[in-house]
Amino acid sequence: MKITNVETFFVNPGWGKNWLFVRVETDLGIHGWGECYTQSDRDRTIQVHVEHLGRYLIGRDPGNIKHFTQVAFDDYASRRGAMEIFSAVSGIEQALWDIKGKEYGVPIYKLLGGKYRSKLRVYANGWYAGSDTPEEYASAALKTVEKGFTALKFDPIPGPFRSYIPKTHENQAVETVKRVREAVGDDIDLLIEVHRRLSPMHAISLARRIEEYDLYWFEEPCSPENMDAIAEVRDSISIPVVTGEALYTKAGFYEAFSKRVADIINPDVANTGGILELKEIAAMAEPQNVAVSPHNYNSTTIALASTMQACITMPNFIITEYFLPWAKIGKIICPNSFTPVNGIIEIPDTPGLGVDLNMDELAKYPYQEFNRSLPNPDHEGTYLGSWPDNLTEKS
Repeated sequence: MKITNVETFFVNPGWGKNWLFVRVETDLGIHGWGECYTQSDRDRTIQVHVEHLGRYLIGRDPGNIKHFTQVAFDDYASRRGAMEIFSAVSGIEQALWDIKGKEYGVPIYKLLGGKYRSKLRVYANGWYAGSDTPEEYASAALKTVEKGFTALKFDPIPGPFRSYIPKTHENQAVETVKRVREAVGDDIDLLIEVHRRLSPMHAISLARRIEEYDLYWFEEPCSPENMDAIAEVRDSISIPVVTGEALYTKAGFYEAFSKRVADIINPDVANTGGILELKEIAAMAEPQNVAVSPHNYNSTTIALASTMQACITMPNFIITEYFLPWAKIGKIICPNSFTPVNGIIEIPDTPGLGVDLNMDELAKYPYQEFNRSLPNPDHEGTYLGSWPDNLTEKS
């Protein structure tokens, strides 16, 4: 079997960012789908990498997955990594696994050692989009729990990403967590997202003030470019600490493990190198007694399916991410996409990823730029409440 074509497809779900899918075709008529991680304004560059890498895939055996991903780093990227290149590689890698599963007539997880578990737990994210006040967060949280989710992730801190925040922002974050806990009760897991934004001083102060609300985790308190800062936070608080969504490939996680910065890691299948790389990172974490909860700020279709194929093989998997605002369009473009029931997804024995995209439906949601207003010097240090809506975007 030889690869004959590599093609990209953008989908605009109407909120957050554009999705980027990769379709790889072969001379035997078997095709595979993958999904690349994207961010607003950082999507076209990833598409270009897929297109350039695709030139070198033509004529190759799609089964030599590990070799191609290594060549992409060693020879295509000259061993200079970045989010864009690893996101492109990840999308292609998933599509190659989809092809292999279909060729052998088995789900991908059976090629990776088989099931460790039969069901996978997910947490809801994106449910608080448009919420600004603690009361609005609480109301949205209750509605999400009523849909059957047993775990909710949210960023309670107002304003854009700044390492030093005013006390009003910290106070509002504390009040938001308090109101959400009161709204949903004690049996729902609450996962706090910090988006790499805080200095250790502010991260520790906030975490200590919200510890009483029995939180599942405290995610990415500081930038992973300074692992010592994350370690300082972890050593100072009692909430489990998460990092990993901005780390790429096994190499990116080495220091996180050696410095003991996290109780849980959250690599993303769509940017860390793909399905096999995600599984290998989880294997690195296992002897370190670190749990794995893959990040999935992607669609509820291909990237979620890829995540599931890897997670079902992992002894140290605990939970993964489901972006609720994107579920409706996900079901339109991918009718057999996974739907959580009471926060649980069961994986079918369908060959490959177990899902497929409808290209006619993809065309109905064409690419659109997200035009955002970035802060200027007049905004800095002057706004003590929530920043204006056009200066920030929750994700």
